Amino acid sequence: MFENAPCGYVVLLTNGRVERVNRTMLGWTGHTADQMVGNRFSDFLNIAGRIFYETHIAPLLRMQGYFNEFAVDVVGADGKPVQMIANAHEGRDAAGKPLFVRLALIKATDRRRYENQLLQARDEATVSLADERATSKLREQFIAVLGHDLRNPLASISAGARILGRDAKTDREHQVVAMLQSTVVRMAGLIDNVLDFARGRLGGGITLNRDARAPLEPVLHQVIDELRLSSPGRDIIELYAIDAPVNCDRSRIGQLVSNLVGNAVTHGASNQPIRVQAATDAGSFRLTVTNGGDPIPQDAMAKLFEPFFRGEVRASRQGLGLGLHIASQIAKAHDGALTVSSTANETCFSFVMPLR
Repeated sequence: MFENAPCGYVVLLTNGRVERVNRTMLGWTGHTADQMVGNRFSDFLNIAGRIFYETHIAPLLRMQGYFNEFAVDVVGADGKPVQMIANAHEGRDAAGKPLFVRLALIKATDRRRYENQLLQARDEATVSLADERATSKLREQFIAVLGHDLRNPLASISAGARILGRDAKTDREHQVVAMLQSTVVRMAGLIDNVLDFARGRLGGGITLNRDARAPLEPVLHQVIDELRLSSPGRDIIELYAIDAPVNCDRSRIGQLVSNLVGNAVTHGASNQPIRVQAATDAGSFRLTVTNGGDPIPQDAMAKLFEPFFRGEVRASRQGLGLGLHIASQIAKAHDGALTVSSTANETCFSFVMPLR
């Protein structure tokens, strides 16, 4: 049993010299019994293993009487290391005096290779994650700078469109001015979304300037008028019953409405109206945007408010996929929530927040 065990057995004297070794161990290392018996076991280890055995294993064996699963490289007769995992137990008499040390060793070439592969994969993943984080941070900083720098030329285009509008005489000229103005409205919304996204990722978050004294309804009318301008032919119905002050950032609520209605224009049925309803009731403010058309697929519902998720959109209306994400962040900043329901008849986004 000792000689032909499936693991290597080595018995050491208290001075660390080999007293007995089985055939399995001899077969793995290529040594003969005469070469090993009488010599210190540590002499058959590589330099690192010898130092580790003398400074850690031997003292711990003397202190606690055992040591489990330590890795050693036993140098074979051909000079090549044989990777092994060893367990050691120190035998003692009734008085606690050391008598011998038993070592049980198993070959661990495959295990050590697997462990090294795991370590290499972990290191590669760490480097990849660091690169990804650096790239993500650089991208978000670039987006923030780009969005900021786009505001000035867009303001110039908007001012130029207003001047052209005052001087326009023919229907063709009025159509060109209307097209310019609708483009400015859409680009301004995209820039706002980009800047808010970058600000949120860089730690700034959605900033609010709450004011319960100013009326909210005029802001909603203005936003819808701009959307009608940029989406001619779409029927947008407004139904408001805002009878109490709403402690909110009016421009942010306008941005939320713009994003929700813009989403309805993109994904809703063009031959059905978009309904925008807002009301105050029982200490809360509720706003809904409802459109007809195909229902939202179930697998897309959980991703709707994630950044850069665009779902299936027409090529003519490709966007950044930030609108719903920014809308949800605005809702959270107001201590509210943005939810969605979608059936075969209609899709409805609902925003609810406390009045104060």
